[in-house]
Amino acid sequence: MTAEGLKQIRRHLHKNPEVSTEEVETQRYVKKHLEKLNHDGLQEVGKTGLVIFFKGKDAGKKILLRGDMDALPIKEINDFAHKSVNEGVSHKCGHDGHTTILLGVANHLSENRPEKGEVCLVFQPAEENGKGAKAILEDPNFSFEADKAYALHNLPGYPLHKVVCRKSSFTAAAKSVIFKLNGKTSHAAEPEKGINPGLAISEILQLSESLSEKDINKNDFRLITMVHVEMGEKAYGISAGYGEVHFTLRTWRNDVIQMLDKNLVEAVEHICAKQNLRLEKEYLEIFHANDNDEGAYEIIKQAAANNSLSFENRETPFKWGEDFGLFTEKYKGAMFGIGSGENCPALHNPDYDYPDEITETGIKMFTEILALSQQEV
Repeated sequence: MTAEGLKQIRRHLHKNPEVSTEEVETQRYVKKHLEKLNHDGLQEVGKTGLVIFFKGKDAGKKILLRGDMDALPIKEINDFAHKSVNEGVSHKCGHDGHTTILLGVANHLSENRPEKGEVCLVFQPAEENGKGAKAILEDPNFSFEADKAYALHNLPGYPLHKVVCRKSSFTAAAKSVIFKLNGKTSHAAEPEKGINPGLAISEILQLSESLSEKDINKNDFRLITMVHVEMGEKAYGISAGYGEVHFTLRTWRNDVIQMLDKNLVEAVEHICAKQNLRLEKEYLEIFHANDNDEGAYEIIKQAAANNSLSFENRETPFKWGEDFGLFTEKYKGAMFGIGSGENCPALHNPDYDYPDEITETGIKMFTEILALSQQEV
């Protein structure tokens, strides 16, 4: 597949984005390309995902490579020919590029069959809401047991083609939680006859600051971010009887976020009990930290060297969540980044566009990782 062909595929995907769990046309388009290849199995998994297999003649390592496919509910402000045709939806994280890279790898493996081992390429939906990896790993039709698993992400702010990785956590553990405070409405002239959640909300917001440890250089880094508060109505004769507080929690490690969540919930329960409020809680968008295996890290570093690419060992993890963390919990593996350009708009910005120049870089990194993995003792 030529560089121009890959660019056209990527730009088609960019022009026709679909949000998490709704990647029906994306799945159909990718499957159409994969069906033309010389493969050893192709199936739909996780509702809108795909997996394709390539087997070598001899026994060897089983390696999984993952690329995500979903877009974001963000209105695009770019004005080029391949701009999104779906109003309010656009590829602002580069998953169109990640999918194209994996299609390039699939084409390479079709034309250059593995000598040994087995490769599973996972075209994953619903990364942005944290549901896609879970849907695939829990799908009864998915039974691949990988010796190693790898994924990549493009990185705005880094020079084009630079490979970035680190041992241990590469991206943060993150989860969102909604605390629902149920009290009792009353006349605003008689607030003593109701239960207003306002004081409890004030205390909870202060609590979130006291439980945070914002020094990113510490292993127990903990960030609680208040993202939304809701209470009452614009009805000045009514004392509110219901309120919500929405937080995101982020840490470098999975065990730390579990303890942070436990401490936060226990403290909120105490506050609500003190104020006679009935508490409900809801969790959304749960991401496990990507725990990079040391052996997988060394293979990525060597693959960069073999491709004459600049390599950087990042000192701290990235603060964003990435649901490939579920794969690195199940299998040894690692995630790495490829620079998208120092002046590239940031991820999730409305003017972001994945740079086609790094598609070949991603393909070369993945194919070299596959070759090195079969040499690993």
